[in-house]
Amino acid sequence: MSINRKVLACAATATLACGLSTAEAVPAGAATADCGPHCIQIFSAQFGTYASPNFVESVYQGLAVAGVPTVMRAPSSSDPAGDVIVPAAGLTVSAFYDLGMVSAAVNSHYGSLGAVQIEYAPHGVATGLCAAVATAVPYQNEGLTLQSCDTPGSTVFIVDTPDSPATAPGYFPIVLGNTTDFVHPFAMTIHGNPAHKRLPQIKVQRLRGNPTNVPLNQLWGANVLN
Repeated sequence: MSINRKVLACAATATLACGLSTAEAVPAGAATADCGPHCIQIFSAQFGTYASPNFVESVYQGLAVAGVPTVMRAPSSSDPAGDVIVPAAGLTVSAFYDLGMVSAAVNSHYGSLGAVQIEYAPHGVATGLCAAVATAVPYQNEGLTLQSCDTPGSTVFIVDTPDSPATAPGYFPIVLGNTTDFVHPFAMTIHGNPAHKRLPQIKVQRLRGNPTNVPLNQLWGANVLN
């Protein structure tokens, strides 16, 4: 297995991203062997790098059940809790709008940006459950959980490079597809060091410091495994 260091921002391939394509050795225990060529690692810029992501978006206890939290935990080659894929590659926000998955307002503001769904796929088997919020109208500090990938808005995540141009394309905010605030949109946020706080749930909070000083706990990167 090799790893392509690519950037979620392009969302142009089945691996979430295009851009940097230098082949590197996979970090030890990156994912299960069955995870296949479409698995990704989404990691926090506060606690990891492309070479050493350290903690990646995972499913609590590996349970493929709606409502189970998505958390940050160390990657593993034996535990499939971190096996996630992008089920539809190369889509923009406008493409999700055409599919009825985001609102006209979201499309108007973010239409040209890349967007993805993040589906749980233990051992490479798609579950139909995607990282999401459980509500149609998100709120501050709402936790991410698994929800049906067919759910509009809340299962779509936008690669919001314009809100942090200084860190793009390497690191970027990830904005929720049913946000209604386009000045300080709801974005993926991690609180607590996963090394000391066991399995912290990923939450959404209003994006802060954009566009010049977004905090590290609201900036993310993505490794592509193939």
